[in-house]
Amino acid sequence: MATSLSSILFIIFSLQLTTFVPPTFSTSRRALHGRATSLPETAFRIPLKHVDSGKNLTKFERLQRGVKRGNHRLERLMHHMMMASLSVDSSTQLTSPVHAGNGEFLMNLAIGTPPETYSAIMDTGSDLIWTQCKPCTKCFNSPTPVFDPTKSSSFSKVSCSDSLCKALPTSDCASNRCEYMYAYGDYSSTQGFLATETFTFDEVAVHAIGFGCGEDNEGSGFNQGGGLVGLGRGPLSLVSQLKKPKFSYCLTSINDETSSSENPTSTLVMGSLSMEKLNDTSVFTTPLIKNPSHPSFYYISLVGITVGDVDLPIKKSSFAIGSDGTGGMIIDSGTTITYLEDSAFELVKKEFVSQMKLNVDSSDSSGLDLCFELPNEDGSGETTIEIPKLVFHFDGASLDLAGENYMIGDTRSGLVCLAMGSSSGISIFGNIQQQNMMVVHDLDKETLSFVPTKCDQL
Repeated sequence: MATSLSSILFIIFSLQLTTFVPPTFSTSRRALHGRATSLPETAFRIPLKHVDSGKNLTKFERLQRGVKRGNHRLERLMHHMMMASLSVDSSTQLTSPVHAGNGEFLMNLAIGTPPETYSAIMDTGSDLIWTQCKPCTKCFNSPTPVFDPTKSSSFSKVSCSDSLCKALPTSDCASNRCEYMYAYGDYSSTQGFLATETFTFDEVAVHAIGFGCGEDNEGSGFNQGGGLVGLGRGPLSLVSQLKKPKFSYCLTSINDETSSSENPTSTLVMGSLSMEKLNDTSVFTTPLIKNPSHPSFYYISLVGITVGDVDLPIKKSSFAIGSDGTGGMIIDSGTTITYLEDSAFELVKKEFVSQMKLNVDSSDSSGLDLCFELPNEDGSGETTIEIPKLVFHFDGASLDLAGENYMIGDTRSGLVCLAMGSSSGISIFGNIQQQNMMVVHDLDKETLSFVPTKCDQL
């Protein structure tokens, strides 16, 4: 696998704090009626807020918190996938539900008429849109009020014969009310009934969006918001219901504490995106792959990895989807770091140890699999080091990652760490590796595109 890369990259680390203030968009209010209504040609944007924003954390502390959540998410996903592959036969395996749950980014939206604002977790690893509803038999504490259907004139329950009800992996019918139960990878769950409502995103109102009205919601995976917006590939997701099978997100860097904007903001774009508005017209496109066992996830084909100028001898089977539905690689906004199949990660780890001119940290204090000891500061309060370049070779696209997208340093702890880890059962391309790129999901063309972009300047 040829590459024309230099073998080192210079990167500067300093201690900084992360805060978030959502911007205001000046979009004229528009209303979209009915489930079959398409979005306007011009896409609308929704600001995203990281779940740890405003908590007075350094970038390294935020990384550690995200890794802890990601490890838990990965562990539960692998468990559910392995159980599904072992306990069901091939005739039922196609509909075996596995939902990622929780996530790392929050979006503000409004429900009902008149609209009631709440924050929800954006999750590309599941489909169902849901929020907590009164009267709750069990509701977790959330930063926004519990939705009261009796106060909305546009609220309507979904019947058991409705196509949305039939799209649920598991459902029940009581008094012609479509009841659901959705369990997530971290043991959190939501249980209630399906309904339709008017949802307002930014200033765009969309009528008759199907969602779960959660009356029994358990677990700690969702207490950052009042519910979840699924952006997966299934019929219940927001993407599918809007009948505009294209969406994008652009995640600001964990290092972007100050830039041309004082408060860098990540963005979700629903609908067609004009590439002319992006800072870089370079587009790297790879096919989206379907895994019939887990149809909601966005699978991509990773065919190789280069560290420095070394193409790693990774087996082709390392990232292949197995006949039992395990394996493969998904791209996920809700997982912080990238997880690679065990043998592939060991090769990456070995090569970084070989090429980095720093001592390996053996304290295990960071929560990450590979860290190095930083050299002494140069007197300016900053530390400059050399790191190998890292290239992910996908089918049809080679992604040369910026240093900040895979190495995170912290002068307080004296460490610089590789933002990657090992896994078995599934590999995940995490959000640290997606920073400062517009990630375009095109479900018509079945492609995923990376567009280098200064996300805080959109």
